[in-house]
Amino acid sequence: MNVAVVILNWNGQELLAKFLPSVVKFSKEATVYVADNASTDNSVLFVTKNFPSIKIIQNKENGGYAKGYNDALKNLSEDIFVLLNSDVEVTGNWLRPVISEFEKDPSVVAVQPKILDFKNKEYFEYAGAAGGFIDKYGYPYCRGRIFNTLEKDTGQYDAVSEIFWASGACLFIKSEAFWQAGELDEDYFAHQEEIDLCWRLQSKGGKILSVGASKVYHVGGATLAVLNPKKTFYNFRNSLLNLFKNAKGVNTYCSIFVRMVLDAIAAIQFLIQGKPKHFLAIVKAHFSFYRMLPKFLQKRKKNASEITYFKIKSIVFQYFILKKKHFKQL
Repeated sequence: MNVAVVILNWNGQELLAKFLPSVVKFSKEATVYVADNASTDNSVLFVTKNFPSIKIIQNKENGGYAKGYNDALKNLSEDIFVLLNSDVEVTGNWLRPVISEFEKDPSVVAVQPKILDFKNKEYFEYAGAAGGFIDKYGYPYCRGRIFNTLEKDTGQYDAVSEIFWASGACLFIKSEAFWQAGELDEDYFAHQEEIDLCWRLQSKGGKILSVGASKVYHVGGATLAVLNPKKTFYNFRNSLLNLFKNAKGVNTYCSIFVRMVLDAIAAIQFLIQGKPKHFLAIVKAHFSFYRMLPKFLQKRKKNASEITYFKIKSIVFQYFILKKKHFKQL
């Protein structure tokens, strides 16, 4: 299988300088691309000068994660795309274990490696850890990460395992499946669009895996820090969009209503904690969701599927009430 490692960049020269060496060193069996989202720094010149083996794709605008990758991948012919964040350090033999899973099982359409914290390498990283799931109300959680609790990596999630969503920080995906599923939804702009894509991949019969034999280290928050209100806005809005767009049946509306109540509680908590910008971010997320409903109603008609998308009814209840902080306790 031919592999394209595609790193989306926007004004990230410092990150490229720090992390491209590991990608070049450990990706001999792949073609490496930097897809530049109309940067205004010297990113493109820097890559051209210092990494001549890397191919440059120049997007016309900064359309965020979704549009950036959709535009970048259109003219690539490789069998497997690896959507890799610019703040990821890869390791020796990170590609082969994943490619092997694609070769063994034709139904496998997407895979993520084990994602560890670059700043604390014994622990899982927030954005994906060892593979993701969502609960009935659309809240994401991972093997190795539930809300802000990060587990130490002791090999507990090294086995190949089927998951619901693979992290966009390091997402391996069959090119054919990517286009058949309808690519990334550009209305999301950033955050949780990989969950939407993985949902659609599975509705078409695809299988998504976490492969612990492959590992990478992710800085996380290099574009938007965890405590940035914009991240709060996108995460709350886009998880509502995920439910409305992809979950079929009248119970979906009940789930969305419950989710909105839980969001309101979260917003009040932010206010009590003295974080008014995050309170406003949730309010804005809901109003943005309302504005997008007519457009997403059309998407719902096309995409909503009967697949069972959750194993846990409420991760909020499990975590905050039952105090189950680790995935294996669920």
